[in-house]
Amino acid sequence: MFKTNNVASRIFERQIRTPAPGTSVHSARRFYENLVPSFTIYDVECPDHSFFKFTDDGQYFVCFSRNRQDLIVYRPTWLSFSCKGEDCDNNQELPPQAKRFESFFTQLYVKPLASCNELICKDFFLYMESNQYGIFATSTAQIQDARGTDGAILGVPSFEKITIHLFRLEDGFKLDEKVFHNDCVNLTHNMGAFLYDDLLAVVSLRYQTIHILQIRDSGNLVDVRAIGAYCREDDELFLNSSSQLAGNRGDLVDNGTNHDQPNSNNSFLSGIKQRLLSFIFREIWSEETDQTQRVQCLKKKFYFHFQDYVDLVILKASRNTDQLPAFFAVYNMETTEIVAFYQNAADELYLLFERFCDHFHATSINSMYMNFISSHSNNIYALEQLKSMKNKATSVSQVLISLSEVVTSLPFYSFLVYLWNSLWIFFLIRILPGMFVKKMLSSLPLNCQSMSPSPYFDQSLFRFDEKLISATDRPRQSTDHPIRFISRRQPNILKFKIKTGPEFGGADGRSKKYSHFLFHPAWPLALSFIQPSLFLPPSAVNIHFRR
Repeated sequence: MFKTNNVASRIFERQIRTPAPGTSVHSARRFYENLVPSFTIYDVECPDHSFFKFTDDGQYFVCFSRNRQDLIVYRPTWLSFSCKGEDCDNNQELPPQAKRFESFFTQLYVKPLASCNELICKDFFLYMESNQYGIFATSTAQIQDARGTDGAILGVPSFEKITIHLFRLEDGFKLDEKVFHNDCVNLTHNMGAFLYDDLLAVVSLRYQTIHILQIRDSGNLVDVRAIGAYCREDDELFLNSSSQLAGNRGDLVDNGTNHDQPNSNNSFLSGIKQRLLSFIFREIWSEETDQTQRVQCLKKKFYFHFQDYVDLVILKASRNTDQLPAFFAVYNMETTEIVAFYQNAADELYLLFERFCDHFHATSINSMYMNFISSHSNNIYALEQLKSMKNKATSVSQVLISLSEVVTSLPFYSFLVYLWNSLWIFFLIRILPGMFVKKMLSSLPLNCQSMSPSPYFDQSLFRFDEKLISATDRPRQSTDHPIRFISRRQPNILKFKIKTGPEFGGADGRSKKYSHFLFHPAWPLALSFIQPSLFLPPSAVNIHFRR
């Protein structure tokens, strides 16, 4: 389908031909090969806000005030201006009033979000597309040396107050809020929260609890379940009733003597930790059929590491776990059972991630655009890129193996000279493949709504350098060269390019260090931000659009 690049011909062809079943959306997205950002306005005059992101349906552009107190929401609009004279379409210069931020965005409202002692978590925002609800977060200052309390683990910082806000983005009306006191939730890039349809999961690191909230159509946040110390709704009631019964019996035996015993709840492991230990025990138990071998296996693999399993804590996986043993657990909320347990370098988990990546960041069934984000499980080009990275890691190992064979074939004296180097070679042979798997699995669990659904990141349509730009919303090292988007269907055809500075920028071009891009999910519209540092506001804002 679509043998030509002419838009009129493509529209006519779409009218007379029907795409294959299930491919209508993909066929329609091919029109973006013709509808690309072709013009850039550099150093746009814009308000001094912290620009965050477009909502997944493109209806709203979310911003925060610089003092991190107010929520500012804009409606994206298309540029319109009048021109007097002839040949206005071919005139490269736009009128001054068209080069302003307000020519592309209309402010809907400004609403206070944070209280006087709180600040907006500027890297956190989740969007419920079906109801056009926005989820924001505010928190007080971090307390590094927080005192330990019942149920809290040591070494985790605390926030006196963390508030999850639910807003209706249509008019900025605050619907509800959920407050966590003296807790710690990692809200950077949505790490500590996940939204699926109407269920919101929030991970408390300090109390090792996963809070499940339901967002009702009425705009209420309702507590559904807290997974951590207890797994079922009636676990706490059952344990309290059991402890009371045991206490009454003790009173009868001791003739009413009052004993100062610790709370029985504190003497138990958490419910989810008990589920994990029982799963590990059963897995090791089933490895052997002989009773003697089974006992030896349990001693070696379970009881020897029992305290290590008990000391495990829930954290968001990151590359810092390379130096520490880390594991992934899959938990079924309905049956309250652990169904899988992997180490962070498990080849089995990596193969699942490679083949079924889309299942690791399940999107809402109501999402119109988020289901078309390219991944190595739904896009052959992304899969080829992943396999190329994997082959490079493997090829380095093969080279080291060959080098080690050469070293061992040297004469005795030379062998002693190169012995130290050979030890390093054997060491690298062992760790390189595992390092690649760890690097790929370090992104799990995938952050919710952390990727742009823009069709210009569809790897079946365009090819681009992911070191410079990608669907993941992160600042990257800036470059003086334009970022090129090449057609996949016609590999040598440049469809468009994005440059963060003027074509002949001088000293200003040399001062750029970091660049950040925000693409509209449906329009040929993008914003680029030039930052002298990751911690400073952008020094320039550019708008790229189709003129």
